[in-house]
Amino acid sequence: MHPRNRHRGRYDLERLCQGSPELRPFVRPSPAGEPTVDFADPAAVAALNRALLREYYGVPDWRIPPGYLCPPVPGRADYIHHAADLLAGAGEVPRGDAVRVLDMGVGANAIYPIIGRREYGWSFVGVDADPVALESARAIVASTPGLEGGVELRLQRRAARTLEGALVPGERFDLTVCNPPFHASPAEADAAARRKRRGLGQAADAPRNFAGRATELCFPGGEDAFIRSLIEESAAAPRAALWFTSLVSKAENLADLERAARKAGAVETRVVPMGQGRKVSRFLAWTFERQELPPGHR
Repeated sequence: MHPRNRHRGRYDLERLCQGSPELRPFVRPSPAGEPTVDFADPAAVAALNRALLREYYGVPDWRIPPGYLCPPVPGRADYIHHAADLLAGAGEVPRGDAVRVLDMGVGANAIYPIIGRREYGWSFVGVDADPVALESARAIVASTPGLEGGVELRLQRRAARTLEGALVPGERFDLTVCNPPFHASPAEADAAARRKRRGLGQAADAPRNFAGRATELCFPGGEDAFIRSLIEESAAAPRAALWFTSLVSKAENLADLERAARKAGAVETRVVPMGQGRKVSRFLAWTFERQELPPGHR
């Protein structure tokens, strides 16, 4: 994990349970006799997320509607920290309200604004096409000290688009972040979930441990098509952000996506690897600008 990630070590479950007693019923001994939680249980995952966000990010009561994506906090924090390094270049990580970040698909959980605001004081605009998700995100922002005034939430009225229709004319950001739909269809998402259940030793019909609605998990053509569409939209508004970024779940998609970004006019692309335990992930970053001024001063 990133050196600044608060979750690099093992979870201090006793500390988390003291701050969030509702987590304690989900703590059990591992085969080695150490305390752990059942990551196959959606209720345990949600309780752990709630405890982590309360303990480390000052969110008093993080709750999302049933069935909505419950993202893994350590992995999402890694994305934010590596993106901060991207903005820093060879200098210091930029901090404060002047650094503006666009979260494309903020979801019901508002995870990126929570972490980015807490760690770096950045200001966020979160966009989503789901009104229920936005209502949940608004409740989290309103109830969390330090988020109100630094997080704006907008409804994307064109569900098939990401940037188009979400930006104010002339608006500029230093960074965009995105957790794209990874699957091409609900059937593909279900097949992936079944494989994951087998790996966790679960029954085939067990619920997804991190949940997620079809609109959060699926896009025609999968993540490759979604990110290609995002690249096309960014090329139509190249000055909207210094760095456009998106998570990419499948490493085999990277080469084609980098070529697509360069073909669209990006002057630089980067693949930023991230590692959380045995899991390896990455995000793709591309820019249409030479970095002449520090983020927040353009």
